[in-house]
Order: sequence, then structure tokens, then C-alpha cells
Amino acid sequence: MNDFNFKTPPYKEPATGQLLIAEPFLKDGNFVRTVIFICEHSDDGTIGFVLNHDTDLRLGDILVELSASQEPIYQGGPVQNDTLHMLHRLPDKLEGKKIIDDVHWGGSFDALQDAVLMHDYAPNSIKLFLGYAGWATGQLQAEIAEGSWLVTDATPEIVFDTPTQEISKQAIPLLGEDYRH
Repeated sequence: MNDFNFKTPPYKEPATGQLLIAEPFLKDGNFVRTVIFICEHSDDGTIGFVLNHDTDLRLGDILVELSASQEPIYQGGPVQNDTLHMLHRLPDKLEGKKIIDDVHWGGSFDALQDAVLMHDYAPNSIKLFLGYAGWATGQLQAEIAEGSWLVTDATPEIVFDTPTQEISKQAIPLLGEDYRH
């Protein structure tokens, strides 16, 4: 007899501004225990960034003009690992596309360079990624339907304020009352 009653949340269609939480037993090495912030979801596919995969890199390691910068770089996903992306809370300085309140994607890298050189930003206002996670049309929906991902709404606090090693743990309760402990 099974004494455990694991509830699977109802299927939720992915959308821009949501989190994807990897099912605990997901086998894909790129996504074990990951939490992904979806920045774009359309008929053309989905783009997001893994929030909880640290690297040993700093911004100064990849942009020589900012060699003194210790701003951490995160592994955004397995696609185009030679591209730098940013999420930020600084639309007035960096511009970018609003994803949810207090979270913007992209913007001016020249303005980022100026802000870093002038120390004109708070450390929890910028998150930088190498690469991204991407899905072709219908691919993510199929993975959600097979149980690989749980979907919930994102918060700026999860994106910027939660320590990397705590993101997965802090994201689970966002799935609803049955997941709070």
C-alpha cells in the first residue's frame, strides 16, 4: 500500500513571466533541479534563463573593459553559450523589455558598462547569463504534459533576491498551498 499521496498540479500553459520548475527526477543533465524564468513564449517557441546554475565566471572575465567587475555570470541554458544576456531592475538606465513588474530583459550593454564602471547599481538589480534555454514551437508544452516541468508565476524576489542555492526550494511553494511546508 502506498502511504504517499503526491499531487501533480493541473496542467498550466506556459507564458512569458512564469517559472518552470524541473520535475525532481528529470534526467536531462542540463536541467536537473533547475528553475527557469520564461522571458518569451510565443507561437515561434520559448526562451528562458536558468536562475540557479552558477558559474565561476565574473563579468570582468568575459568583458576586458570591465576587468575589475566581480558581477557573477550564471549559466542561462545550453543554447548559444557564447551569448551574454541580462535580466535587470533598471529600465530607466538599461532599457530592455518588461517581462513582469520589476523584471526587464535585455537592454543597452553600453549602459550596463557605464553603470558597472560608475558603480551605479545595486548588486541585486542585475543578473547576467551565458546562453539560454530554448524550445521550438510546441516542444515545451509537450514536456509539461509529460510531467517534466511544473509551471507557476514568477516573482522579482525569486529572480533577483533569492540566493542561488535556495531558488528551487523557494520556488516550490509558489505552486500553491499543497506545496507549502
